[in-house]
Amino acid sequence: MFDLMQNDEPDTRSEQECFPDIDHGVEVAGDRVLVQLRREKSTSKGGIILVDETRQTLRFNETVAKVRQIGKLAYKSPEDLTPWVEGPWCNEGDLVRTIKYGGDRFIVQPDDEGSPVVFITIQAREVISRIKSFEHAQKMKAFVD
Repeated sequence: MFDLMQNDEPDTRSEQECFPDIDHGVEVAGDRVLVQLRREKSTSKGGIILVDETRQTLRFNETVAKVRQIGKLAYKSPEDLTPWVEGPWCNEGDLVRTIKYGGDRFIVQPDDEGSPVVFITIQAREVISRIKSFEHAQKMKAFVD
C-alpha cells in the first residue's frame, strides 16, 4: 500500500502535467478565488500503479493549487471597494497553498483521458500562502499534516 506519510520524494511531473489547461466552465463571483488543485499521481514514486481509493485520497487531501480566476471584489474593502493596503495575496497563474477542507469543489474530466482535475471556489482569505516557484511546489507534500 502507498504510504501517504512517506511521500518525501519530489513530484517530477511537469507543471503542465500537474495543472493542465482545461475549461473549468465557471466564472467566479464576488470576493471568491477559483483554484485548480494539483492533479493526483497515477503511480507511486516506485512506479506502482495506485488504486482508485488511494488516488481519491490524494485528490481530496491536496492543498497545492494554481490560481485560475479571481473575483472582481477579492482583496478589496467591502465598505468602499478600495484595494487592500497590502495588495492581493495572489494573482491568476500563481501557485498557492489553500485550505484542506471547505470551499465549493467540483471535478472536470479533461480531454486527455488522464486523472480528473479538481477545482475549488474559495473565499479570497482562504489562500494560505503563495508558493515561490514550481520547483518549490514539486517538493511539497500533497497535504498538510
